[in-house]
Amino acid sequence: MPEEVLFKSESNLDRAEIASLLRRVADNLDADEAITLSAGSESVTLEPPARPTFEVKAEREGPTDAPGELSVEFELEWDEDGGDDGTGGDLSIE
Repeated sequence: MPEEVLFKSESNLDRAEIASLLRRVADNLDADEAITLSAGSESVTLEPPARPTFEVKAEREGPTDAPGELSVEFELEWDEDGGDDGTGGDLSIE
């Protein structure tokens, strides 16, 4: 299935700024509100369902014998038709 990028933003922020953005997403999820992503003239509003799939991924990119780039990715995913395909075990974040 081809992927269509609806919105993309990448910027260097300090940890407090990142926490504030993630907190806003969490607040909107708690309040059952849409999430609007904006940067410059680009904007997209998404309305996650009550039970989207939540994916967390930690990765190391680069050569196996040298330091690479580490990342943590958080993803909410759902079918546009409202179907639920979530699988996996219980997640804990400390």
